[in-house]
Amino acid sequence: MFRTIRSWTLLVALGAVALSLSGLTTVRSQDKDTNGGIDLLSGGDLSKHWFTEGNWKLDKDGVVQLVPRPGEKGWTRYNMYLWAKHQYTDFDADFEYKVAKEGNSGFYFHVSDLKDPVKNGIEVQIYDSASVSPKTKLNDHDSGGIIPGVPPTKRNAKPAGEWNHMQVTVKGKMVTVRLNGEVVNEVSLDQGQLKSRAPTGYIGFQDHGLPLWLRNIKVRELK
Repeated sequence: MFRTIRSWTLLVALGAVALSLSGLTTVRSQDKDTNGGIDLLSGGDLSKHWFTEGNWKLDKDGVVQLVPRPGEKGWTRYNMYLWAKHQYTDFDADFEYKVAKEGNSGFYFHVSDLKDPVKNGIEVQIYDSASVSPKTKLNDHDSGGIIPGVPPTKRNAKPAGEWNHMQVTVKGKMVTVRLNGEVVNEVSLDQGQLKSRAPTGYIGFQDHGLPLWLRNIKVRELK
């Protein structure tokens, strides 16, 4: 009799654990799209996939807005950047961004040391390039430029206040940047100053002390 009761108790307990684990698996699978990409803004909770000390807020419509607090200026406040918790080597990052007039930010990847991502990572520039004179020479600080040292092939950013679609693909030694549907940069990470950077690390967005909006951030690891 007691053995029977203990057996049923054990079965119920195991069933409860299995159900719980099943629930966790379901939650995790909901973050992925059909191509295996992870929605890094899923669940309406920015802290699920990100960490920061900056004033980044995720609203009910799935838009992340950076509103610098009084006195927050410049780009060396690295702990104010928005950093993903997971580190990546080969990946495809897809997101939309919007800047204000003369806005400036950047998408960082392969950051090996968060204390100085500029020295220990690679940046894909985000900038209000549409306001730049067409006569101005392209440089690595135009949207789609790869810092350090690689300007985009064209200015393809939309005007301030409009949404831009950026896709950054890193596979082996190659990085490809698409801006609003067009390839604006394609370069080997084994050249120039880029070859001294780590082959893996954190990804994130820069807090330049200027307003920024982000949405639909998805990252897919490549094998």
